Amino acid sequence: MGIKNRWGSVSDWDVTPRLWNTVRETWYLGFTSFGGPPVHFKIYQELFSVCQAFSGPGSTKMLYCINLIHDGFLPAVLGFLIWSLPAALGMFGLAIGISNVGEKLPRAAYALLSGLNAATVGIIALAAVQLAQKAITDKLTRLLVFLGAAAGLLYNALWYFPLLMFVAGVIAVVHDFRWLHGPVKWVGGLPGRVLGRKHEREPEAEGEAEAEAETQQEQQQPTPSRAASINSKKSTRHRLPTSTQDTTTTSTTQQQQPSSSPPASPSPRTLPETHNLQTHSRLSNLTWKTGLSLILLFLTTFITVLILRGTLSSPSPPLLYRLFSNLYLAGTIIFGGGPVVIPLLREYVVAEGWVSPRDFLIGLAIIQGFPGPNFNFAVYLGALAAAGGGYSPAAGAVAGYLGIYLPGLVTVHGTMGVWGAIRGWRWVRSSLRGVNAAAVGLIYTAVYRLWQIGWIDEGFEKGASLADDPWWVVVTASSYVGGCWFGLSPPVACVAGAVLGLLRYAVVG
Repeated sequence: MGIKNRWGSVSDWDVTPRLWNTVRETWYLGFTSFGGPPVHFKIYQELFSVCQAFSGPGSTKMLYCINLIHDGFLPAVLGFLIWSLPAALGMFGLAIGISNVGEKLPRAAYALLSGLNAATVGIIALAAVQLAQKAITDKLTRLLVFLGAAAGLLYNALWYFPLLMFVAGVIAVVHDFRWLHGPVKWVGGLPGRVLGRKHEREPEAEGEAEAEAETQQEQQQPTPSRAASINSKKSTRHRLPTSTQDTTTTSTTQQQQPSSSPPASPSPRTLPETHNLQTHSRLSNLTWKTGLSLILLFLTTFITVLILRGTLSSPSPPLLYRLFSNLYLAGTIIFGGGPVVIPLLREYVVAEGWVSPRDFLIGLAIIQGFPGPNFNFAVYLGALAAAGGGYSPAAGAVAGYLGIYLPGLVTVHGTMGVWGAIRGWRWVRSSLRGVNAAAVGLIYTAVYRLWQIGWIDEGFEKGASLADDPWWVVVTASSYVGGCWFGLSPPVACVAGAVLGLLRYAVVG
């Protein structure tokens, strides 16, 4: 059976037009999309929330879902490859070059890299502010953005960020359903009630006795006005349920009236323009059962990977497997997108002794000048780790590429199948609101962590705070102001930062 889309009536199995559409709309993104996910997100706020609610690369998942909804599974995979491979190949080439570099770099190179880092911090800070303006819709989301950023600054662990996102979602649900509004109001009004009772106990004895006498007289002989008041209250109590019942009856009658169109599924207006989840279901044949099966399959593979790592024979599992399992774990539990994953990858690679802190910071600086997703940093780290362990750098790059991307893509694909069935549930939308706010807060955390290691030189190759030199503070501020007030694009800001770094070297030496 054919379907009607922008190409006309075509067969469900004829993917050639849709593949060509994906190539036409996506081919340049992998070469031109600088700045990471905070800069990539411009529209599709609901899809952004869904992508942020799960781990993995935020902008990559968003592009994948747009292509999945619009054209189907195979075009979505093709779009992902077009989007990610250009920068991945570039980072692989960089890893080959860095693996052949000596112990020390020229100081001019350190200055250039520090300028790139400083400019990047300004770009990400601006993107965090812009995303916060979209995520903040009320006092609750404002508070969650702040608490997410503050909690991320105070502590860092593998399990910590997923817990923050979960707690933020629960808080939003509790708030929106007003589960604690009654107890909070009761506690807040307790001092007033206590003080009020104290004042009530201080009337003059004569007035109190007179009031009691009047009350007893009214109870014995009710006046016409009192009787009318009682009858009015009774009438009101009888009328309120009738009004509610009438409204319910009217609503039920409207629902029972025949309609010329079939009943609509839960709000199919999802995201890309006129295409919706019904079109998505026809193109990808993905139902909520299939989506749930994908999520359960992923959880099974995740547990299996971790168990095998601890039970494989020999003193330790092979380096390539340990590398894959570490990055698979990173891709599974890291929330907040590229800006968050880069600082945290230290725990998965540098702390293992596979990559030196200097080489990590060199890649960190250079990837900011690369287009596409920041998760390609895992390709660079995987190639360096494999080369240092005596394996092929290409094998390490592939292990890093698959390990960092697969968890997010599989879970978000399964989620898109389930989303059409649950997106109308109020608690789902409330939890996404909280998760979205906390995810934006984590971007501020990434700004801080990049700031703390952004300045590198031959004396401190592990990185120092950009605040230690006012020049880097000025470079960061220039990047922020240029993008905020003068429309400076991220690639131009990165190049300007590198130039300013070289200028500092020329002046200071």
